Amino acid sequence: FDKGELIRKHLGFCGRVQNVGFRYEAIVLARKIGVTGFVRNLEDGSVEMEAQGTMEQIAYMKRYLDSIHRIRITSIDEMIIPVDLKEEEFQEAY
Repeated sequence: FDKGELIRKHLGFCGRVQNVGFRYEAIVLARKIGVTGFVRNLEDGSVEMEAQGTMEQIAYMKRYLDSIHRIRITSIDEMIIPVDLKEEEFQEAY
């Protein structure tokens, strides 16, 4: 990935996104490509994520997760939020 401008996005994923390995896949991929942030299940059946990296890295994560057959993303709510320069990894939040 090119070293583009660092951004941070709050993402809300709806669809078949719980009990299908979504969080595991997100964590493994984010750590592999250098994205920081967190992912967690919400009580309404959706998954919340904050991802920090380049626009290209975050777009790649969304495409990759959507390409996994057991996951079915029906909508993604996205908002750019302030970058957290102290954050060092991508992890599961509770």
